[in-house]
Amino acid sequence: MRYQRPGLDIASHLLLAVGCGLFFLPVWLAFAASTHSMSELSGHVAPLWVGDTGLANYARLIEDPVNSLGTNVLKLLANSLVMALGIAVGKIAISLLAAYAIVFFRFPLRRLCFWLIFITLMLPVEVRIVPTYQVAADLHLLDSYPGLILPLIASATATFLLRQFYLTIPPELVEAARIDGAGPWRFLRDILLPLSKTNIAALFVIMFLYGWNQYLWPLLVTTDADYMTVVVSLKRLLTTGDSPVPWQDVTATAMLAMGPPVLVILLMQRYFVKGLVDSEK
Repeated sequence: MRYQRPGLDIASHLLLAVGCGLFFLPVWLAFAASTHSMSELSGHVAPLWVGDTGLANYARLIEDPVNSLGTNVLKLLANSLVMALGIAVGKIAISLLAAYAIVFFRFPLRRLCFWLIFITLMLPVEVRIVPTYQVAADLHLLDSYPGLILPLIASATATFLLRQFYLTIPPELVEAARIDGAGPWRFLRDILLPLSKTNIAALFVIMFLYGWNQYLWPLLVTTDADYMTVVVSLKRLLTTGDSPVPWQDVTATAMLAMGPPVLVILLMQRYFVKGLVDSEK
């Protein structure tokens, strides 16, 4: 039953509108600044409306190398996309197989194996950054896509979430598949994967954003501009020494960097929400 409270509905919508406005204001200020020239941004007041050089700023960043970066923003976006997709797909694949083995296979110390995986949540990459970098250097993974992806490819969080879902699978379903002659791989491919698609979609969004927003690890393992990510490049654009900061390039790069994550969230929003809250599998 829904109570009719016009005043409360109006107040709720006004509060929502104010919240959306406060959230969107920094984005609009960044977009407006990206459409102005450097001379127009040299003042102390941020522009509130778009300028006349917007398309030229974006076209220059996409087509021409930025002096302080040595490459164009399109290459930076491609590097970030390769890294984010590699991390997301790799984490899901490894976590899927790990959770499947822990739940459906009977082997000694399987519970201990799960807790050892779970304990790694207390060891993020920032804690183990020195030995991880040493291993990557010894394996000649610096300045390469495998070096950006492989050290971040395991995920205890995804393993835990998939394990919790697999525990809800009725044992009768497993027995029926076994009676029908389905082996482990066929059971995984034909039954578990279709049932897990909403969970996988939710994990993909989370892991893609995790990979896209990585800063410390790409900063350490990349010195070549051909493998630099867009998040790292934003910091380097701000480090200009005695020269003025090219705010038109910084804000335009930031707007371009927001595009792929926002697009992934918009395209997979329905699956993301369903994978997190749907209890009827």
